[in-house]
Amino acid sequence: MSFDTVISNGRWFDGTGAASAIRDIGIRDGHIVAVSAQPLDVTGCDHVIDADGKWVLPGMVDIHTHYDIEVLGAPSLSESLRHGVTTVLVGSCSLSTVHVDGQDAGDLFSRVEAIPRDHVISAVDRHKTWSNCEEYITALEERPLGPNIAAFLGHSDMRAAVMGLDRATRHEVRPTKAEQILMEQLLGEALRAGFVGMSSQQLLFDKLDGDTCRSRTLPSTYAKPRELRRLKALLRRSGRVLQAGPDIQNPLNIVSQAAQSLGLLRRPLKTSLLSAADIKANPWLIATMGPAARIVNKLGGNFRWQHLPVPFEVYADGIDLVIFEEFGSGAAAMHLKEQVAQRNELLRDESYRRWFRKDYDNKYGLRVWHRDFFDAEIVACPDPSVIGNSFGQVGIDRGGLHPVDAFLDLVVEHGTELRWRTTISNHRPEVLKRMARDTGVQMGFSDAGAHLRNMAFYNFGLRLLRHVHDANRAGAPFMSVEQAVHRLTGELADWYQIDAGHLRIGDRADLMIVDPAHLDDSLDSYSEDTVEQYGGMSRMVNRNDDTVSAVFVGGQAVFLNGQPTEVLGSRRTGSFLRANTATPAPAEARV
Repeated sequence: MSFDTVISNGRWFDGTGAASAIRDIGIRDGHIVAVSAQPLDVTGCDHVIDADGKWVLPGMVDIHTHYDIEVLGAPSLSESLRHGVTTVLVGSCSLSTVHVDGQDAGDLFSRVEAIPRDHVISAVDRHKTWSNCEEYITALEERPLGPNIAAFLGHSDMRAAVMGLDRATRHEVRPTKAEQILMEQLLGEALRAGFVGMSSQQLLFDKLDGDTCRSRTLPSTYAKPRELRRLKALLRRSGRVLQAGPDIQNPLNIVSQAAQSLGLLRRPLKTSLLSAADIKANPWLIATMGPAARIVNKLGGNFRWQHLPVPFEVYADGIDLVIFEEFGSGAAAMHLKEQVAQRNELLRDESYRRWFRKDYDNKYGLRVWHRDFFDAEIVACPDPSVIGNSFGQVGIDRGGLHPVDAFLDLVVEHGTELRWRTTISNHRPEVLKRMARDTGVQMGFSDAGAHLRNMAFYNFGLRLLRHVHDANRAGAPFMSVEQAVHRLTGELADWYQIDAGHLRIGDRADLMIVDPAHLDDSLDSYSEDTVEQYGGMSRMVNRNDDTVSAVFVGGQAVFLNGQPTEVLGSRRTGSFLRANTATPAPAEARV
């Protein structure tokens, strides 16, 4: 048997959680055709990689991204690929670009996901050649895709396209009978085309951009129970997934979202809910999430929380950060983001400051941000005397100012040149260990492709592997490396019913080679790189080039030793992965 590529002497993980072993891996025609305990014959094989001392893993699956815009103009999606993510899911949080035009896409995506609105509009208007899901898939596969793509159809996308964005974001307006039927037809079409399901959103601090509907919440938040029931019925019958974001300020909505997974004389609704996090503001909440999922599943449901298995550290330039959308005074400032002079006037106003201080001091109720400016470090500012301090400390140094006044003074004075950071959740390592083992939790929620100046979790899978590897070396294991690999790969692919996440004979040759000696502190830092598609905008990224020595998609090397190969961006390596289908493997294979 001849091979296109042979990877020799590496520790092979198949993605199922089974024991790893030293094996030679043979690749031909984009698939794994040999897994051998004996050396493979490399005669005629032009590409042989010695993986001695390294791990050979299935490519990781990122179940929550917002690459919907970036994939149109820069389909290599290299920032995820370089960290071993070979399959990404788009269409999260009710947002997709299947049916809306550029203008509506700009209003839907830009403020919620912190992507420049003008570039969203131009990308969709310039590239859109599709009018339905099949044509959308064709359009993606005509691009030089780097990783594989799987997709949700966004509820807000459908609603805005069918009803018009203005009508779709009014509480008093319900879809007509014809509009309801059309939405069901669009969802049915998506499911037949192989979309993994539908994403919806009930979270009320995600706001629209633009002028017409500015600061209204996303269209899916206006859907009434009847509309949702009829769409969910299609998902139940097809066995596909509902990805949902609950209204966190309404505990009953969270309970309802979890309970909807139950079948009760009908098929369970596969539900993936945002998100399981050890939130500083509500430290007791995480203790209820795992048991809630286990109870629902024990009663016959099929429910999972999405979880980012690393500390959720965010950065902000001035006041431009989505966490301020969750309370009234912060949302008022975000409403004026494009009107800098008016916003600064608002921030100086004493009545506004009293409002902000009241919101800040209100520590009751479910929320995302801990609202503690003593737990917020300034990392860059034209005034060097404040760098390294918290806003609370700046207030003390300036004569006992309230932390809110210290923050607003600096924002007014320096605008987006004031850069600061804080950790919102997942700050306790022991809790992260417990969540990593929880069967009701899925690893993901990276938000890759969004919040470009606020966060960088492209390497979240590597950071989980480091956590596990360090614990094992210290003699205090909380899970095996095989289990961790399974959680990041095969477990996710199987649940979403896509052809990914495994490295067995016949599987797609989507894989990564990891050097465990470099699962080190370099994973915690971030760098910045430009996004040419967004006018050269600088975004936060991760750089761990010594950790991942090779990444393959469809049997083709796309990264080697931290550098992209000539294949990446020049021809397609990834595919659109349709739910419930698998790519046929070459017939001849051997162990």
